[in-house]
Amino acid sequence: MILKVCTSLLLLFLVNSVWTRTVRQVYDDLGLDHWSHYTSECPQECFCPPSFPNALYCDNKGLKEIPPIPARIWYLYLQNNQIETLSGKPFVNATYLRWINLNKNKITNSGIESGALSKLKRLLYLFLEDNELEEVPAPLPVSLEQLRLARNKISKIPEGVFSHLENLTMLDLHQNSLLDSALQSDTFQGLNNLMQLNIAKNSLKKMPLSIPANTLQLFLDNNSIEVIPENYFSAIPKVTFLRLNYNKLSDDGIPPNGFNVSSILDLQLSHNQLTKIPPINAHLEHLHLDHNKIKSVNGTQICPVSIALEEDYGYYGNIPRLRYLRLDGNEIQPPIPLDIMICFRLLQAVVI
Repeated sequence: MILKVCTSLLLLFLVNSVWTRTVRQVYDDLGLDHWSHYTSECPQECFCPPSFPNALYCDNKGLKEIPPIPARIWYLYLQNNQIETLSGKPFVNATYLRWINLNKNKITNSGIESGALSKLKRLLYLFLEDNELEEVPAPLPVSLEQLRLARNKISKIPEGVFSHLENLTMLDLHQNSLLDSALQSDTFQGLNNLMQLNIAKNSLKKMPLSIPANTLQLFLDNNSIEVIPENYFSAIPKVTFLRLNYNKLSDDGIPPNGFNVSSILDLQLSHNQLTKIPPINAHLEHLHLDHNKIKSVNGTQICPVSIALEEDYGYYGNIPRLRYLRLDGNEIQPPIPLDIMICFRLLQAVVI
């Protein structure tokens, strides 16, 4: 009994020592004066975590205005509030801001003070999803790397709004109200380092003009696109992931070699109106064609290389790299044709 009590006391002492040392270390790292300063300057509506002094959490607080932001803050969380206006006053001292999350508020374009955003010279990430914007806000910080504007009411992109955003790598405009007329030939001018462009769930009937040449991922799902222009992808030679699910593409709307593009590794054409598999490139690895109107599959016809040559060169030749093929939701009856397996020897999954 005495041994158990002593053991318990020893464990309690060790735990208490570790906890005391941990707390003391935090105090020592920050300094007692700094700790008091951080606590006193933290807006009362928000939370300032002692272990993450560069972050300010003001999310889910029912805020209608942005409180004054301390100078030390890099990461600002303001999502899920009732904020309607965005002025420069709260950010006067916050010159080191890198990240602002303003998702799920009630911000309108008229509620954004002119120049309030562009003054944030170090801002890299700006999240304004699920607000009430009717156009892309301008001007924006030239330092931006990601701009997320999904699920607003955007129908207009002001001329030149992206012209100075050379650092932007990701632009998300999905689920807005964009028409073809909103995307002019110079709309994306200046986005020289853009890698991902998401314009899904809008009201486009045509492929957008002048996509930045360095784009790797292009998402155009849930529009009403009917035609792929001839040589469209030659202007974006690095495109790797292409999503065109839930559009109105038919066989007549695709040029003979419209998708025979060596850079494309993942091609998604689900929920369209295709009756046959369009020509593909040997480099393609994932192909989604489910829920179209395809009745049959001829492996010899769709094989991007000659099966005879493939047999001659085996694994050392330019054999097709297709690994995943989805064909369910069509009018194709199993089994899978043998010539499909002969052509696409690297196939790991076929959904039919």
